[in-house]
Amino acid sequence: MAIRNIRLDADPILRKKSRPIDKVDDKIKILAEDMLETMYHAEGVGLAAPQVGILKRLVVIDVGEGPVVIVNPQIIHDEGQQQVVEGCLSIPGKSGVVDRPKKVIVKGIDIEGQEVQHEAEGFLAQAFCHEIDHLDGILFTDKVIRYIDK
Repeated sequence: MAIRNIRLDADPILRKKSRPIDKVDDKIKILAEDMLETMYHAEGVGLAAPQVGILKRLVVIDVGEGPVVIVNPQIIHDEGQQQVVEGCLSIPGKSGVVDRPKKVIVKGIDIEGQEVQHEAEGFLAQAFCHEIDHLDGILFTDKVIRYIDK
């Protein structure tokens, strides 16, 4: 495993749409392991592949309930609304309030190549939405209602 460089806000790769992953092979498994190590090292709760310079649809999340790795994640249902404070490893020193769904259902593929579905509420739902946005070139700053001084 290796800690990868996290791309920062000015990097144009963060604004590009990621490509679907055709199969979960050893390269994808290594990428997921590296992303988890990178996320933990940076003290984050989520990381998307574009943030380490890879335009693939892969995210890792750990909001304190253990790691979730999901390939080709899609939000297939959302409900409710919550205004939440967000920051981003790619935009250090900034945080702001964003509207997010209160509950989501996300489907995708796990690291073993099996179809999975996650029901998430609250902070985990927020993390899924934030990381999936990264896969479409969207940053939380695009959705911020107001910034919060740190």
